[in-house]
Amino acid sequence: MKKWIWSGAIVILITAVAIIARPILLILSGFGAKNLCSCVYNSGREPSSVLKNELGNFPLTLGNFYLDKKDSSATGSVLGFAKRTAVYKNGEGCTLLVDYSKEEFKQRKPMPIELSAVEIDTLPWPFGTQFPDTVIPGVNYSKLSAIMDDAFTEVEGERKKNTRGVVIVYDGQMILERYSEEFDPETPQMGWSMSKSIINALVGILVSQEKLDVYSPAPVPEWSDRADPRHLISIDQLLRMSSGIEWEENYGAPSSATNMLFTSGDMGKYTASLPLEAPPDSLWKYSSGSSNLLSRIIKQITDEDYLSFVDRELFSKLGIKSVVWEKDESGTLVGSSFMWASPRDWAKLGILFLNDGVWNGERILPEGWVEYSSTPTPKATRGYGAHFWLNRMQERENTQHPDAPADMFSMQGFEDQRVFIIPSRKLVIVRLGQTSDEHFGFNAFLKNILECFPDR
Repeated sequence: MKKWIWSGAIVILITAVAIIARPILLILSGFGAKNLCSCVYNSGREPSSVLKNELGNFPLTLGNFYLDKKDSSATGSVLGFAKRTAVYKNGEGCTLLVDYSKEEFKQRKPMPIELSAVEIDTLPWPFGTQFPDTVIPGVNYSKLSAIMDDAFTEVEGERKKNTRGVVIVYDGQMILERYSEEFDPETPQMGWSMSKSIINALVGILVSQEKLDVYSPAPVPEWSDRADPRHLISIDQLLRMSSGIEWEENYGAPSSATNMLFTSGDMGKYTASLPLEAPPDSLWKYSSGSSNLLSRIIKQITDEDYLSFVDRELFSKLGIKSVVWEKDESGTLVGSSFMWASPRDWAKLGILFLNDGVWNGERILPEGWVEYSSTPTPKATRGYGAHFWLNRMQERENTQHPDAPADMFSMQGFEDQRVFIIPSRKLVIVRLGQTSDEHFGFNAFLKNILECFPDR
């Protein structure tokens, strides 16, 4: 009898702990299900590799994650609790389900970005598909090769670098590219927060079309009441993370960011519901919510033309074909985090900004947009512009990478995803991988690469 009492007490205790810990468990199981689904279906990887790498560290080791190839889904739970499912649709990537069942979601009309880029075989990359064997005088190719060896080589006893792709472009020409096993030049790789910089580009295009004014109040329906202090928040303040909206960008516990990404079906609506923490422009706080609110604004303005607009005005003009940009359940692109593209295509996006928003003679971004995007935000505690990281602050230079030029700006994402843009050296450097705790050592990486090129 005592044995049964003790067994019952243990079950009750475990259940109580699970209920209390449910918010954390939902985030863990959602993160695991979403990543397993996306890595397998977007990048064509083996489930065992994803389980070992992306999901192989504590506390994710407490989870049970499995793939169902019969219905293109992945499911996760933690200690048997908080079951979550992500569903893949061709061309759309994976969506983590919150308000829909798997059957309901699959019945919804597909909404992929129809990539319409046309290959031009007669032109050199990035405008075509040719890669001429041209040797540029003054470039130290042998040293560059050694730098790549180091970037991809693991050292016993040190944390893994897990570099998966590097592309270096100098003066519009690809100088070098290298990939690890499981990845090749066409494999879409996760950008995480580099997605934010592509939201910047889409906003810029709407500005050039005179459909948005960055200094006017953001068209957010929930803020339209003039008695609501949020109604004065501008597009500029959302791009610069200085809106004053209450936010916590913490991935080690339940927070605004994790609740939005892994427990909300409409991420823009979630962000729009949050109160002001401080007057706009009085406080800088990095916020993935701002990016998803901007993504919803882009959708709102372009309406039924939304996904066609994204391809027609940006990706197809750059000849980009590898992009998979995942949505939340509301059908809005997750502008903070979930864009996938090959390193070559991430490099093309970097080249667009290196060339002041002009691509093959056509102006894609409005004149002055790149300067605006790379101008320091006054209250930022780190070098930050308008959805781009900067290597300088308002009154200081070379704050992130002291051995790189002050004019460098970059797209940056979780686990050390980077697109570095260095106008003064005519360089775009892409590095993708899965490195924990910002361990890669980018300052030395950049310093060594810069030494291989002529100094202007």
